[in-house]
Amino acid sequence: MEANDQRIINNELTLEAQKSVKHNAWNSIYEFAELIVGAICLMLFLTSFIFRTADVDGDSMNPTLFHNEKLVVLINNNVFGKIKKGDIVVVNQPNLFNESIIKRVIGEEGDEVNIDFEKGEVWVNGILQEEDYVNTPTNRFEGVEFPVTVPKGCVFVLGDNRNYSSDSRYPGIGMIDKRYINAKAVFRYQPLKRLGRVK
Repeated sequence: MEANDQRIINNELTLEAQKSVKHNAWNSIYEFAELIVGAICLMLFLTSFIFRTADVDGDSMNPTLFHNEKLVVLINNNVFGKIKKGDIVVVNQPNLFNESIIKRVIGEEGDEVNIDFEKGEVWVNGILQEEDYVNTPTNRFEGVEFPVTVPKGCVFVLGDNRNYSSDSRYPGIGMIDKRYINAKAVFRYQPLKRLGRVK
């Protein structure tokens, strides 16, 4: 084989190698772009239909939640089961304060809720509730006379900081229509020292 022929073959091989490198580089860029777009779409889907974040405003849920803590909340779309007693929920039902509230579900539809304000006891369907999450006994009367029966499609809510919470004891809030429950609190991500599940 002549030297000229060898040079031509070598040049052709070099061009092919360069084309291959360029092709592989474009493939890598395309795959990376696909990955980024896919991640963005997944995040948009999750934050639209599965979860979002919420800030705690005020002290009505102490000691479970404190002012300015940041939460991950599951959007209330019945995908992960219905709202039940004990859940901490984010509610946007219109009220006298014109603001969303975060409270704990104490009674579901059909439940009879009774509060003995002198003893600070909460009873549901004749059963004294063991509430190790409360800050103080429930001694604060806010205007609603007890016992009450929770209407269909509603829940009865209380703050864990019982004597510093406006909730279903207060006529300006009252029973919560479940259609106004936006989400259920599931996880605290700030502050880091209190990172963990909300219960």
